[in-house]
Amino acid sequence: MPEQDATHDPVVQSGSAYSSAMPFFVAPANHRDFEPTDLARAKAEQGASISVCIPARNEESTVGAIVSMIRSELVDRIGLVDEVVVLDDDSTDGTARAAAAAGARVEPVATILPEAGPGSGKGNVLWKSLAVSGGDIVCWVDADLREFGAHFISGLVGPLLTDPAIAFVKGCYDRPLHGAPTGGGRVTELVARPLVSHLFPELARIVQPLGGEYAGRRSVLESVPFVEGWGVELALLVDISRAFGVSSIAQVDLGVREHRNRSLAELAPQAMAILVTALRRAGLEHADTTTEELVRFDGRTTERVAIELRERPPIVELPAYRAKLGRERSA
Repeated sequence: MPEQDATHDPVVQSGSAYSSAMPFFVAPANHRDFEPTDLARAKAEQGASISVCIPARNEESTVGAIVSMIRSELVDRIGLVDEVVVLDDDSTDGTARAAAAAGARVEPVATILPEAGPGSGKGNVLWKSLAVSGGDIVCWVDADLREFGAHFISGLVGPLLTDPAIAFVKGCYDRPLHGAPTGGGRVTELVARPLVSHLFPELARIVQPLGGEYAGRRSVLESVPFVEGWGVELALLVDISRAFGVSSIAQVDLGVREHRNRSLAELAPQAMAILVTALRRAGLEHADTTTEELVRFDGRTTERVAIELRERPPIVELPAYRAKLGRERSA
């Protein structure tokens, strides 16, 4: 729901240190605050449409259940969601087949907007999803979620359908790790949260800045750039808050998020991408390179890992996208 802009919030004090830039924490809304049937009614009254887009690469074991839940509970039963699109990012398993069998429209990422040139990374997939979806509200969820519930979607779109001041909604949740009820979100806690607290204190209230479940108004999402790699979530938060105000970003507690936890070796490139993205958005590093290298050691030899740093421009700047949008609006 709408929250005070950081510039109007009282000073936060902790011991002898305080910052006038950091707002008091405002508890997120709860997904239970948004009844799906009420939201479907509000959507119809507003003449709005909702797309759920799921970026996926080699997620055959989980993507089908996610699509089936959304189709049965939110598309077929109450009409809250208008389309479910799975963006297949060069999967080598049965991801596309499982998603299609469950009722999703599957779009191969490599075939979308070829005139825009090649790209890679999660942010590239999210950016391209805007070109193949038609909803006024776009909701993204990751394809590796376990124990997925329809409340993930209704919770995320709830503030957008009930408060016109909200532009973007981030999901937050408890994140189990290896059987323990907490401990997940290691890159968030060790990298993103310290960076946000230091460089973007106005966003420190965001519980899960790197969480993969969020929704926004198309008019907002199409107007901001997308970092192609793992820095996309942090960059979207910073860019949307700067363009539309911190108070335009809401949070909703979705309960518990269970997914495939990655190894430290897999998380290190993510951490570096987020670090560089934060430095660039803070104006502390020039955005004049498309990749960086993470140097690490496997015990005997040096390994160099390329980190994707390219950015896609606001998609509304693409003639092909504007033409497609114009056809949709005149239909």
